[in-house]
Amino acid sequence: MVTCYLRYVIDPNRLKEFEAYGKMWIPLVEKFGGTHHGYFLPSEGANNIALALFTFPSLAEYERYRQQSMNDAACQAAFKYAEDTRCILSYERSFFRPVFD
Repeated sequence: MVTCYLRYVIDPNRLKEFEAYGKMWIPLVEKFGGTHHGYFLPSEGANNIALALFTFPSLAEYERYRQQSMNDAACQAAFKYAEDTRCILSYERSFFRPVFD
């Protein structure tokens, strides 16, 4: 199991647009076999940082999702929406594995 952690630097004046972007991606990740744990928007503290977490059964499954998303019309529309609205200034992606007792 691998969890993808995305840390976004967003335009705080385009928070509504970023939220709409996040709502586009939740069902798309699930469509390709992932489990989305949600987007986390600024509340207290920094007003330009947002997070997202989603899990795939393996890194190979995540890579398959990445490849398939490049050819999926809904995924491409979400990418274009972010580009058109300029709600995302930058992002970083990291991968984690869970530890259970």
